[in-house]
Amino acid sequence: MIRLIASDLDGTLLDPAGNLPAGTFPAIEKLYSLGVLFCAASGRQLTALTSMFAPVADKILFMAENGAILAYRGEILRCVTIPQEDVLRALDSIAAIPRALPLLCTADRAYYEETGGGEFLPLVQASYVSNARRPLREIAREEGVCKIAVYDELGPENNAMRALPQALPGLRVIQSGGNWLDISVPDANKGDAMRFLRERFALSREECAAFGDHMNDYEMLLECGHPYVTGNAYPPLKRRIGNAVRSNAENGVVRALQHIADGLLPNGRPMNENTSA
Repeated sequence: MIRLIASDLDGTLLDPAGNLPAGTFPAIEKLYSLGVLFCAASGRQLTALTSMFAPVADKILFMAENGAILAYRGEILRCVTIPQEDVLRALDSIAAIPRALPLLCTADRAYYEETGGGEFLPLVQASYVSNARRPLREIAREEGVCKIAVYDELGPENNAMRALPQALPGLRVIQSGGNWLDISVPDANKGDAMRFLRERFALSREECAAFGDHMNDYEMLLECGHPYVTGNAYPPLKRRIGNAVRSNAENGVVRALQHIADGLLPNGRPMNENTSA
C-alpha cells in the first residue's frame, strides 16, 4: 500500500501555465482521509508552497528548496545550509560566467543583487513570494543559505553547467529546469529529504510514490518503490526511470493521485502489479 506520495510542481503537478489543476485539493483531501500523506516537493521556497497549498496546508508535507527544507504542520523538520565560505566561493564562480544571475535562498526569503535586463526579476517575483534586493555577500555572512539558484540567460546546458560543477567541487550543481540550475550541499537534495521522511514516518520504499520531470527529481524517484515521470519529462530522466504518467498538460499527476486513492497504481493498473524500479 502507498502511504506517502511526493510530487514535484513545475513541469510535473502544475499545468504548463504554472497553475494547480482542478481536482488537486479534493484528491489530497481524499488521500489524507485514507491515511496517505502528500508531499509538495519543489525548488520553490517554503513561504510560496504554504501559500499555494493553503486550503490543505495542515494536511500535507512540504519539501522546499529542492529538499533543503522539510516542514509539516508549521514545524521545520529539516533545514540544511551551505557553509559560508562555500557560498562566497560560489558567488565568485558565478560572477565569472556571462549572463548568469544568482539568487541566495534562506529559510524564509530569497535575495538577489543584480536584476539583469530580461526575465530574471519577474521570474523571481513570481516563484519566490518572499524576496528582497540586498548585497549577496552581506547575506552570505549574516544568514544561513540553504540553496543558491542561478538563472542562466544563455541556458545552463550551454553555459553555466559547463563551468560550475568543475569550479565548485564538494557542492551539488544540477540543472533544475528551463534556464535554472541549483547549487547546494550534497545531501540537500530531494532524495536525502525523501529518505529522511521515510525514516521519520517509518515507511518502506514500497510504501512511497514520487513524480518528477527533471534531473533534480532523480534522487527522490530512486528513493521510492513507485517512481514515475510525466509524459513531458526531460528525456534523459524518462530513459532512466521508465515508468510514466500523462503529461502535466493532461493533468497526469492528479489523475495518478485519484488512481492511488481508488486503490490502484499511479498508472491505473492493479496495486499488485510490480512496477518498482
